[in-house]
Amino acid sequence: MRRFLLPLLLMLLFVSESIFVELFPFALFGSNHIIVPRFLMVALLFLTAYGSKKYGIIYGFLFGLLFDIVYTEIIGIYLFLFPLVIYISSKLLKILQTNIVMVSFVAIIGVMLLELGAYEMNFLIHRTHMDFSSYLSLRLLPTSLLNVIFIIVASLPLKKHLEKFAIDLDD
Repeated sequence: MRRFLLPLLLMLLFVSESIFVELFPFALFGSNHIIVPRFLMVALLFLTAYGSKKYGIIYGFLFGLLFDIVYTEIIGIYLFLFPLVIYISSKLLKILQTNIVMVSFVAIIGVMLLELGAYEMNFLIHRTHMDFSSYLSLRLLPTSLLNVIFIIVASLPLKKHLEKFAIDLDD
């Protein structure tokens, strides 16, 4: 039963991103801003830090493909970006300590890398015509702020759950 908790948690976060977008009153903060919750990516980065790098990359591939199938018209952008960001973050965490402050900081960097990568891919294939300065102020900064708030709220429960998962992996 315990082995199904992690995929269930990740699937719940995947679904909660779209529910959050539907239910949150973004008009209160200005209608021009684009705020994208990246709760799943944060959880995958915490999984990589406190659980297993291997599981983080595998779940990154799976949920990247699922993200592409459900939300985008082009298969491959998030399938490529999720594991790449997880891999880069795991290399950063080998250099830095894996305390909760550093993991949270790396998770924010990971979310920003994911957003920048998605923007660049969409810009290269001419799916967006937004210039970089507009993108920075209208999407990247509000998205980063939302995900910082999520990390502040969810970092301790995620850490505790994923440390239990790591102990179960060792047994």
